Amino acid sequence: MRKDGDFLFTSESVSEGHPDKVADRISDTVLDAYLAADPEARVACETLVTTNRIVLAGEVRGPASVTSEQLIEAAREAVKDIGYDQAGFSWRHAHAANYLHAQSADIAVGVDSTDDKDEGAGDQGIMFGYASNETDTLMPAPLYYAHRILHQIRDLRRAGDPRVAGLQPDAKSQVTLRYVNGRPVGATSVVISTQHDEGVKQDALREGLLAITRDVLPEGWMPPESEFYANPTGVFVIGGPDGDCGLTGRKIIVDTYGGAAPHGGGAFSGKDPTKVDRSAAYACRYLAKNVVAAGLADRCTIQLSYAIGVSHPLSVYVDLDETGKDVDEARLGDVLRQVMDLTPRGIRKHLRLNRPIYAVTSAYGHFGRTPDDALDTFTWERTDLVDALRGALKA
Repeated sequence: MRKDGDFLFTSESVSEGHPDKVADRISDTVLDAYLAADPEARVACETLVTTNRIVLAGEVRGPASVTSEQLIEAAREAVKDIGYDQAGFSWRHAHAANYLHAQSADIAVGVDSTDDKDEGAGDQGIMFGYASNETDTLMPAPLYYAHRILHQIRDLRRAGDPRVAGLQPDAKSQVTLRYVNGRPVGATSVVISTQHDEGVKQDALREGLLAITRDVLPEGWMPPESEFYANPTGVFVIGGPDGDCGLTGRKIIVDTYGGAAPHGGGAFSGKDPTKVDRSAAYACRYLAKNVVAAGLADRCTIQLSYAIGVSHPLSVYVDLDETGKDVDEARLGDVLRQVMDLTPRGIRKHLRLNRPIYAVTSAYGHFGRTPDDALDTFTWERTDLVDALRGALKA
């Protein structure tokens, strides 16, 4: 994404009922079940959902008290909570199969700590984090509003609001914003496609979605009505996993920054926090957000890299996109290592990741969410490193 000048930029989001998000939710539900039983459990759970089928596969290392029957029941409860009780995909009737098996000993030996070796990364890879001060959540604005539209539809659907009468869980949104001098000033188009019951009138559906979008976008940001597209292909009755197969980890751009920042390629859902694909990506976002929240830059991109079985990151890269406030990027990279232990163990302890906190991350983005102090969720969205960063840079 170009960061200055005048341009248009687009991001999309998908709802919790999108087939891939159903798969993500189930995988994270399995992860939570293991972490609730044993905070040190290892999980790499992949899920496939299709017409009245739920398939779990992958590798685990956890207590025998977590049974196959328990996991299948948890998967059904996740589908029920999303809202699927359709002929083609129902929490009641879908056939569920569990093919999870023991984690490879070759992987475990590289990750486990010993007397003379700290816990290593669960895989090699590169992870990115990003923050921008163009929204209060320090997220890119196109993705922020795409998420908010679908989240609002979800809340209204669950509440039985007449504006969304007849809508089903599967939905997508797409928001194109105009930037002037590098700042968003309004939407040029909005696209919303949502599954609905047979017989729902498209005109009524459009009016309801228009009203929701007006509530979400800032005043004066609505696109022309000719550029507001509601179910542009027409009828959308067959949806969810009955209409399209869903797989864990296929919405990595929706999960992160909507294409506004680099992505290392690793998915999050279903992976325990020894997998740096997840935990280090959370750490990157946490650090980038605190850099921007501290007023050190308007935008910040951070990259970490790891090798399997090695505890310390191989590299720390910082890019302030020429928006730094008298901050040297190389110096800042050193400071980040000072204010946070970036080993897998250090990240897990700092962000308290070895807990069953992941099902809620599986839809509407892993980043830009509001930390819940009562539930201690989304800890990587807190800005509690601001003072430490400022102090270390002055030292």
